[in-house]
Amino acid sequence: MRIPRLDRDQVDGETQKIFDKYLEERGNVPNMFRTVAHRPEIFRTMIAHFRAVMNTGTLSQKLKELVIVRTSQINRCEY
Repeated sequence: MRIPRLDRDQVDGETQKIFDKYLEERGNVPNMFRTVAHRPEIFRTMIAHFRAVMNTGTLSQKLKELVIVRTSQINRCEY
């Protein structure tokens, strides 16, 4: 059994705002986020953590994204 990915119209108002921000920034909402949105309290914590990792530190966001993509390739993950 798979957990379905939620669309914007299936989530609460606060989660919709997060979805909207990702749509504005990236043009999409990652499937991982759409799945975790079933548990809004966990989703919001995960987003805060993700933003802290991506927006702080000495590495550029672009390099961090490349590391994520390469790690996914190595693990044969379609992320």
